[in-house]
Amino acid sequence: MHHHGYVWLGSGHDLNKDGPRRPAHPDFGSTTVVPLEVAHWLLKPPSFIRGTWTAPAAAVAWFERQVREHAPSFTSGHERDRSAGVIGTAAETAAGGRDVVGGWYLAGQRFLSVCLVTCSPNRTRPDIPCPTGLRLGPAAAG
Repeated sequence: MHHHGYVWLGSGHDLNKDGPRRPAHPDFGSTTVVPLEVAHWLLKPPSFIRGTWTAPAAAVAWFERQVREHAPSFTSGHERDRSAGVIGTAAETAAGGRDVVGGWYLAGQRFLSVCLVTCSPNRTRPDIPCPTGLRLGPAAAG
């Protein structure tokens, strides 16, 4: 098992267009907008991956840096508080082989999505292969 990191920062209007966020849509593979289903990040080109980690703690540290970097732009104190909750549970979530998902509205009608997607296998979509071809046995994951 390993985790791939994905970030999308874009217009909230683009987020509301669900067609390109579905794998069947012709633009799905070329658009960086967050897919409707988190595991579908694994269907996008490997160039969209921001990092790959075998150690859940390292993946979570990256996740936390991404969120904290954008926190000053969150639209409200509630969004900042919610980000602390997501970060607080991320280590347990990632260590348990589950996806870590965060999404926040930012000033200027923008939206930030930060995801750690578990791979090889993904719990919700074990049929989706790793986009990089990376395969790790249980002894190699760390």
